[in-house]
Amino acid sequence: MMSSPQFAKRSLPTLFSVLCRSLCCICLSLTSVIVFAQSATLEAESTRAGSRLRGAVKTNFFVDPGWQSEAFPQHAVCYCSADEMVEIYEKSSKRKGDVITSYEEPTDGSLRIVGTGHSFMMPGYSTLPLITRAAGLQQPAPVLHVGGGITGSSRYKWEEENGIFGFDKKPVPKLLCSIACAKWDAMMWGPYYNDRTEYYACWIDFCRKHQQDMKFYLSDAWPQLDQLNPVPKSEDELTDEVIARMHDEKRATYGPIIRELNAKYGDCVFVLPTSRAMVIAVEYYHRGELPGVQGLHKAIGGKDRSLWRDRLGHLGPGLESLEGYVFYATLYGRSPELIENEIPLPRKNGYPSEDLDRAFRKIAWEAVTSDPMSGVVDEDKNGIADDR
Repeated sequence: MMSSPQFAKRSLPTLFSVLCRSLCCICLSLTSVIVFAQSATLEAESTRAGSRLRGAVKTNFFVDPGWQSEAFPQHAVCYCSADEMVEIYEKSSKRKGDVITSYEEPTDGSLRIVGTGHSFMMPGYSTLPLITRAAGLQQPAPVLHVGGGITGSSRYKWEEENGIFGFDKKPVPKLLCSIACAKWDAMMWGPYYNDRTEYYACWIDFCRKHQQDMKFYLSDAWPQLDQLNPVPKSEDELTDEVIARMHDEKRATYGPIIRELNAKYGDCVFVLPTSRAMVIAVEYYHRGELPGVQGLHKAIGGKDRSLWRDRLGHLGPGLESLEGYVFYATLYGRSPELIENEIPLPRKNGYPSEDLDRAFRKIAWEAVTSDPMSGVVDEDKNGIADDR
């Protein structure tokens, strides 16, 4: 089974040519490049899936047998030189001269981030820039290649960027181009059903090949109704213990992937503990400590202001910031509770309230510091990771 692209199958001159750094100097792009999938599109994708499967969630997808090979197809973009990648992306995107995103090294501790993901990642991706700005950071706009459902998975984006398997010779190397030609500090991924270690190892290998000293972050999503059989008919069945058990099942899936990657590459891969955050949020709700939240799951209880809004498991309204706080706390090792400036988060009719927002900040830090796979330790309880 292929654990990563076998770059050694290419000639050494070709390999070394991709290390060309001159493009970094002549292709600086100062434009904002966060590209979010439109919420309406993601909503439609979720709705179509629910309708097609009568409410159930599809979890099995075709995987090209090429993933079992010793190497990716020779025409994979990951084997090209940096200038070849630029030419390929200019052609596929029909853009000239601005296909590379590059940022100067921040002086305020901000991170230069690239990432993939699907609709479960979008709440955090959309609120993280607002949170970092309020924290006094001038974080460059993350460069993202995202999509709804499986189209935002790490495997799908690797195939799409490289023009292999289902995208044979139709590459869209949006991230590969910028990774090969600029410096980055972190890469973020959203998880997907039946993930394998190699779906992430290929990205790490490519980043290492281009001399990137990066950290990598994998969200573990959160509990989903279809983990339960039968699906509960009442929210009373969604006890703290049930939700915690569902979280443990998620961790049993993604934990081994992170451990295997760290064993291979050194401790550079961490969890974004969004699942743990939702477990804690459920506990807060049951204690009456989430002001304004009316229910746990709209698909069961029917309340609009619930923690989850549909059977697939998308977050309910107002919870976007909770995921953003988890992202911020993990990436920067600081508690969102320390942010003094106002954060211009979206609110509707005063919801979420300031009190609920404070609860979300507390939950995020508790989730991050209580999860050993986040890499954040705060033994002195000052709201700042001990190694920062």
